[in-house]
Amino acid sequence: MIYPPAERQPIVDHLHGRAVPDPYRWLEDPSSPATRSWLAAQDELWRGHAAALAGRDGWHARVSELTGVGTVSPPVWRGERRFFVRRTARQEHAVLYTATPRQAEQALVDPVELDPTGLTTLDQWQPGPDGRLLAYQLSRSGDERSELYVMDVGTRQIVDGPIDRCRYAPVAWLPDGKAFFYVRSRRVCLHRLGTPAGDDVVICGTDRSYGLGISHDGRWLTVSAAAGGGNDLWLADLAASSPERPALRVIQEGTDAVTAPAVGPDGRLYLLTTMGAPRGRLCVADPARPEPEHWLDLVGPDPEAVIGDFAILGDSVLLVGWTRHAVSEISVHDLDGGEPLGRVPLPGLGSAGRMSVRPGDGHEVWFTYTDSVTPGSVHRYDARTGRTTLWAAAPGAAEVPELSARRIVYPSADGTPVRMVVLARPGTGPRPTILYGYGGFGLSLTPSYSSYILPWVEAGGVFVLAQLRGGGEEGAQWHRAGMLDGKQNVFDDFVAAAERLIADGWTTSAQLAACGESNGGLLVGAAVTQRPDLFAAAVCSAPLLDMVRYERSGLGPSWRSEYGSASDPEQLGWLLGYSPYHRVRDGVDYPATLLTAFGGDSRVDPFHARKMCAALQGATSGSRPILLRHESDVGHGARATSRAVGLAADMLAFLAAHTGLTKVPR
Repeated sequence: MIYPPAERQPIVDHLHGRAVPDPYRWLEDPSSPATRSWLAAQDELWRGHAAALAGRDGWHARVSELTGVGTVSPPVWRGERRFFVRRTARQEHAVLYTATPRQAEQALVDPVELDPTGLTTLDQWQPGPDGRLLAYQLSRSGDERSELYVMDVGTRQIVDGPIDRCRYAPVAWLPDGKAFFYVRSRRVCLHRLGTPAGDDVVICGTDRSYGLGISHDGRWLTVSAAAGGGNDLWLADLAASSPERPALRVIQEGTDAVTAPAVGPDGRLYLLTTMGAPRGRLCVADPARPEPEHWLDLVGPDPEAVIGDFAILGDSVLLVGWTRHAVSEISVHDLDGGEPLGRVPLPGLGSAGRMSVRPGDGHEVWFTYTDSVTPGSVHRYDARTGRTTLWAAAPGAAEVPELSARRIVYPSADGTPVRMVVLARPGTGPRPTILYGYGGFGLSLTPSYSSYILPWVEAGGVFVLAQLRGGGEEGAQWHRAGMLDGKQNVFDDFVAAAERLIADGWTTSAQLAACGESNGGLLVGAAVTQRPDLFAAAVCSAPLLDMVRYERSGLGPSWRSEYGSASDPEQLGWLLGYSPYHRVRDGVDYPATLLTAFGGDSRVDPFHARKMCAALQGATSGSRPILLRHESDVGHGARATSRAVGLAADMLAFLAAHTGLTKVPR
């Protein structure tokens, strides 16, 4: 394959005594004529290759059909009014609705109604305390920078906003519904309706990621801020200090523990924490004495399960959400002392979402449930009867293939046991296989319905989810073992998974593909540069790849606690040890690789994919293609359904072509 020419410039940075070449730095500038010309040529190259992919239309049709089941969320209650989002097969974006027992569903925010191009997304939303007002955030062309608006729910009229620079901002309404705390440009602010945003009081802010919470009675404000591997926490009594100048009292500070606080309807401070318990525990305290030395265990740690959520029903029942080796459980406890009372029946061995309760209602909780063959649906648990029932099914339906899920425990390079889930239809002998991983930021890969996975398995392939260190499947220690100086553990876990799949006869190196997105794109980049012999193909989507310069753009500065910083001599050594862009070597036969990048991505700068593409194209000694699929006007996260379907279908068609999967689903 003849690739567009890309000049290798003699750029070398000298950092802490190390010479760091960067021959394709010119591709960091998206507006330069050279970059634009190169990118146009790459687009033409990709389109030609994509047009020739066998079965591409079939992959697209099947992904579209399976995506058509749609989505639905649990209700958020304010009095008798409920708010929820739903997307049907015919909708490009989920729509936010409201309803009451006496009022039929009413669409409040329909992104396509606001923007028929489909480039506007609904990012966050939070109703006011009585449901009369709604704060919601919109972003455009994938930039996720979000403008915040306030709507009168009864009239659908905008009564405040827009307030800019509110990227996925949490909103905590004051009980009178006339003001709220929110986050703008990494600052916690107080906004009073009808006043200019420029006059908003800054409560606190030091360029960190913040979380906010407020008790149902509006008395207690909680503020959290990411700090290293943990978070700092503060609590303010708004009955004793004004909202403009809340007296923030330290709960925890300067610790590597992650703690989520909430003041319950009983007036107790609840703390879901990893302090002293890597898999988590639930503590209680008096808000007047919120420091860790006053915490009391309500539900202690489980040696195998990770605690992740809780809900209070009335004045006597506590529900606690767990994941046991990435499979959800919900336990029932006495609220006063935490004694176990039983379990919430779940539909299967899958994933239950966060629990939603109705303030003032003492017996019901709502949550989503999904597994590998079950689209997300909303279930309701009634504490009076102990029964779980389906409350809202997925809006659409699709015939899904039968498959089996096999859990395999295998040793990594250092002997650490790691788990992976193998999804396949009955059969024997090696088959084309996608090995998928993430391994970062404490995020867990749990069972879920996927219109990306199911077509691959239906066509006779094997799909594997590797639950690597760096994730949250086994708690805080599992995460810490895959960050900073331990990041190489993540890549070793992934490579060991590939080797085990080959050894056990699931696949061969000629049939195996690596796949990951974002931090998972970094994983794939590391895997194909460290062990190119193991993989026939790879998809590296929205990836971080230049780990020396990742912190100079996008959300990179906020990820230093995960990866480290090139400004530190020791940490630079960690980063250069695995940085995929810097590990590309001439004369290596690299796997067929598809890099995907998005022009509106404000999290991971698309320059990573551009530079890596040029480096691999210039270095590979083989005939397998290195290609870049670039989309403008979309970003890292939410996008129109048709754009998501097109991306998934192209990725599957590419991987099928280069791993030997010849059958097209259905």
